[in-house]
Amino acid sequence: MKFAPDGPDMARRAVFLDRDGVLNRAFLSGGVPRPPASLAELEILPGVVEACAILRDAGLMLIVATNQPDIARGTQTRAVADAINAAVVRATGAHCVFMCVHDDKDHCTCRKPKPGMLLEAAARYRLIMSGSVMVGDRDRDIAAGRTAGCRTVFINHGYGHPPTPPADLTVGGLLAAVDFILDTTKESIDA
Repeated sequence: MKFAPDGPDMARRAVFLDRDGVLNRAFLSGGVPRPPASLAELEILPGVVEACAILRDAGLMLIVATNQPDIARGTQTRAVADAINAAVVRATGAHCVFMCVHDDKDHCTCRKPKPGMLLEAAARYRLIMSGSVMVGDRDRDIAAGRTAGCRTVFINHGYGHPPTPPADLTVGGLLAAVDFILDTTKESIDA
């Protein structure tokens, strides 16, 4: 999916959004969040559509950055993951999706907590990372954002450990983070 910049400053700031647990409901299995198993299970979380509209209207690029290791594990197909990604993009108006299909044992550079997906997006779209924000529901999302030079927002659903060091903001959902994201990205232009 291509992104047409609205202006020189606006196009250079982004909100990186983890998919499962930030944009759509994650399913707990043994205390571990899992993606929807099918398109029929996809449920966009409350407030997400509104939050994404506000962020897009502010000129921010919305980039989904998602680990999908179930593809490498053979418990989900690439076709199902792609269909879910396409539905999330339609619902949220995200500009593009960067997806890591590897498992930890693959030692790739794209799987969060490594910042590969974020850095690839930064290079492709000439993003100012210090003026961008990573939003995630796992410590690995926050680590990827910090390593890439972004401010960070942790969506705390109570599963898993809060990130160490802590995120710049901890909230219960994406809509609650909108003001912080707008203020953070505006600061990067004013600086």
